[in-house]
Amino acid sequence: MVDIEKDPAKPDRPTFAEYPEWLASKDAEAGAALATRSRHETVGAKIQTDVSASGAWKEILERLREFNDEYTIATGYQLLASRDTPKIYLKPYDSLLDKSYRKNVVNNKQWPEPPESGWITPANWYQLTNDIVRTTLVVKYLDGVDFLAKKLEAIAEERGHEFSVDFEARDEGYYAAHCYLCFEVEVPKLDWDTEVVRVRLEIQVTTQLQDVIRKLTHDYYERRRSLPDSRDKKWQWDYESPEFLPNYLGHILHYVEGMIMEVRKRGAAT
Repeated sequence: MVDIEKDPAKPDRPTFAEYPEWLASKDAEAGAALATRSRHETVGAKIQTDVSASGAWKEILERLREFNDEYTIATGYQLLASRDTPKIYLKPYDSLLDKSYRKNVVNNKQWPEPPESGWITPANWYQLTNDIVRTTLVVKYLDGVDFLAKKLEAIAEERGHEFSVDFEARDEGYYAAHCYLCFEVEVPKLDWDTEVVRVRLEIQVTTQLQDVIRKLTHDYYERRRSLPDSRDKKWQWDYESPEFLPNYLGHILHYVEGMIMEVRKRGAAT
């Protein structure tokens, strides 16, 4: 989170309440898209349906049990924390608006110029948002994250999908592998013609312990990260701050997971 400082030579950054009007002023197409949420319901539903029905996603679902068995044979432990079938979720309209606000305004170090990727608007955010559709796969142990990420990469390559993975390790104590599969989806345009857009499915691969702490703190972070950081002291030095306990708990749990792996390794060696 960056500090937002006043600069007489630069226009004030809009507040979140002012942001929709500011965003609509960027271009007529963005304004038309903002005028109704129904476009997101139509376009988003098409993206969600097409990705869910894709051969790559169906193969992932079909082979999860196989991956679990392979890991169990190799380690003696279960890979997956649950046998429930994971579902693909669409990012809600309000979350898209919030994310574009953070990228365009709050975290934009080039203000009042656009961020490096350009202004993110409803006219282009399906292509520029890396988690427009997303899901989560939860594994029991730390080594299962890399194991499953490699399996996802192999499926993507076999089916001709662009793939990337980012092993997240944030100051806030968040740890997960974010795997991205690219898809081309035909969606309706504002004039009711159609266009093909490239979208990414984000598959978060995380451990059971990290999933628990993420669910406990998710609502707080959703509210907090859209606000400018005006504090004089970093949260790491403010033990009374709301972030201090959950953030360090995330780091501690990650360390504990590493110790669990070491205990497993020593047990296998005896």
